[in-house]
Amino acid sequence: MKISLYTGGFVQTNGYLVETPDGNLLIDAPQGVTDWLAQRGMRVDDVLLTHQHYDHVMDAAALKAQGARLHAFEDYSTELTLEKPARSSGMPIAVTPFEIDQHFVMTEPLRIAGLEIALAHVPGHSLDSVTFHLVGHGVLFSGDTLFAGSIGRTDLPGGSTEQLLGGIARHLMTLPEETRVFPGHGPSTTIGEEALNNPYLD
Repeated sequence: MKISLYTGGFVQTNGYLVETPDGNLLIDAPQGVTDWLAQRGMRVDDVLLTHQHYDHVMDAAALKAQGARLHAFEDYSTELTLEKPARSSGMPIAVTPFEIDQHFVMTEPLRIAGLEIALAHVPGHSLDSVTFHLVGHGVLFSGDTLFAGSIGRTDLPGGSTEQLLGGIARHLMTLPEETRVFPGHGPSTTIGEEALNNPYLD
């Protein structure tokens, strides 16, 4: 398995290309990732959305048009993408609407591209936030729930600090400390590093 990082868009959002012998998948769809994949001569079969805030889904429709299947917790919604609040703050945001191919079934792992991915619904930053734990690989894609030295914003519509911290404690900090964490923004970290040094976590 190989993981490659793309970072782009208005707020420097991370997207992760995961290559396996059984297929390629993408974690999130930030603006510009479609062109980045094309430049690498890559295509993806599946796109897993950690949540639908605009910066994570700007290229979702373009990827779907190329044949990728979109996976998410809920259907596309402007309430989830936060396009209107972004535009009201002066950002020229316009997400092309898209249709979800498969909704996550939270009671069982997602098996895709030869991987077993444990899903956890961790709201608090957004109502639809989901994290992806690659069982057997020691890898967690945390979206905007947990960052290196920080946590996701909770002052946005649908946000709750109490809910986010509770979900992190229950679903993320119970993972092995050596688990590598790949967040939606900023550098990677580990569960152990965050347990020791993240000022938001007890």
